[in-house]
Amino acid sequence: MYGSHETGSPYAPHTDENAAAMLETIGAESIGELFDIPESVRFDGEFGIDARTERETRRLVEGILARNDDQVELLGRGHYGYYVPSLVDHLADRSEFLTSYTQYQPETSQGFLQALFEYQSLLVELTGLGVANCSMYDAATALGEAATLADRARSVSGTRVLVPDILREGRRETLQNYVAGTDLAIEEYPTRESTVDLAGLEERVDDDCVMVYAETPTVRGAVEERLEEVGDLASGAGALFVLGSDPVALSLLQRPADVGADVVVGDASVLGLGTSYGMGLGLFATREKHLRQVPGRLVGASEDSRDRRAYTLTLQTREQHIRRERATSNICTNQAWVALRSAIHAAGLGPDGLAELAARGVRRAESVAERVDGIDGLTAPVDDRRLFREFVVRTERDADALRADLGDRGFAVHALSADEIQCCVAGATDGEIDGFLAALEEVTR
Repeated sequence: MYGSHETGSPYAPHTDENAAAMLETIGAESIGELFDIPESVRFDGEFGIDARTERETRRLVEGILARNDDQVELLGRGHYGYYVPSLVDHLADRSEFLTSYTQYQPETSQGFLQALFEYQSLLVELTGLGVANCSMYDAATALGEAATLADRARSVSGTRVLVPDILREGRRETLQNYVAGTDLAIEEYPTRESTVDLAGLEERVDDDCVMVYAETPTVRGAVEERLEEVGDLASGAGALFVLGSDPVALSLLQRPADVGADVVVGDASVLGLGTSYGMGLGLFATREKHLRQVPGRLVGASEDSRDRRAYTLTLQTREQHIRRERATSNICTNQAWVALRSAIHAAGLGPDGLAELAARGVRRAESVAERVDGIDGLTAPVDDRRLFREFVVRTERDADALRADLGDRGFAVHALSADEIQCCVAGATDGEIDGFLAALEEVTR
C-alpha cells in the first residue's frame, strides 16, 4: 500500500481511507493543511535547472567554487585541519563501508563492527574510562548529552551545570537547547589566563551542582594545569566532572580518568576529516557504572555459536527507534562511517605517530607565538600557559582591522575582541607559517 494520491509518497504507507480517517480525527481537511510552507518556497513542480552535460556541469560548479577566497586558515577554536592521509579515503570509500547505514545485521557487518569496536577501544585507552560509544554528532551535542546523563545519574538533588565563562558560544547554545526540557540551569564560573580560576570555581560549587565542565586544551589554546583539583571539587559536591578534549590532545596530556573525570566529550573528527565547520564526530566516553546511560551506539564483543569472537550493536533500547519511552537520548542518525575514518587515521599513525602529532602541536604553537611576540605592536601569547595548537595575540592595532588586512593577504584568523586575535597552527605548513609571519610584520608597521 502506498501513500495517498495527494502525497504520492511510497514512504507514507497509508491508503486513502487511512489518511481520510486520520484527518477527520484531528479536524484537518487535507494533508497539505498540516504544513505551513510559505508560497515563495513551495515546490511548483519545476526545479528551474537547465539540463547540462557532465562537462558543462563540472565547468559551472568549478566556476562557482572559484569565487571562494583562497586563504590559509589559521582559525582553530574547535576546527582543526590536520592532514588526512590518502589511506583514509581509499579504505573508507570501499562500497561495503559507504553503503552500510547501520550495522543491524551483525552476521553481514563483522568487518565494520570490528573497526568501530577498535575505535571505541582507542577512546577507552586515551581516556582511561571504561566505555566509549561510536556515534555522536559533534562536541556540542556530546556536551549536551553529558548534562542529561548527569541529570539522570546524579547523586545530588541539585540542578546547576557549571561551565567556564570562555566556553564557545555554539557549544553553550547547544547545551542550553539540550537542557531546555529539564530543570537544569546553566551557570558560568570564572577563568584566569584562559584556564580555570580555581578559587572562583570553588565559590560556585556546592551541593546544588549536578555537573562541572572544563576543557583541555581550552578554546584559547591553553593547557589546563589543575584538572585534578577541579575533579576533587566536583567529586566533593557529588557532581559529575565532565572534561572536554580530543583524541590528538589526549594522546599527550593527562588521562582524564587519572584526574577524576567521569565523562569525556569532544570532537574526534580531528582525525580522519578535513576542516568542515559543520560536520563533526562527537567523542563520548564515561565510567562503566554509567554504561546503561550512554547515548548513541555501542559495539560489543561476544562469541558466536562456534565460539568465535563476534561483534554486534548492543544496548539498543536506549535509542528513539526502539522503545521510545525508555530512551535516554534522541540520537538516532548513524555517524559510524565518520568514526571509521577516525579509526583508520589513528591506526595509520600508530601510538607513536599520534603522540608526535600532538607534541608537534605544542612545539609549533609555542615557537610561532614566540616569533609573533618579536613583532612590534604584538604580544604573544597573551596567556602565561603551555599552548596546544593555537594561541591568543594582543595587538596595539584594532583587531578587526588587523584581521581584515591579513585576510587581504590570504590569511584567515579570528578577532576575539578590540585588541585580541587568535591564531591556530594545526595543519599549516612551515611555508604558510613563514608567509603569515611576514604578513603580520607588514600589516603592523
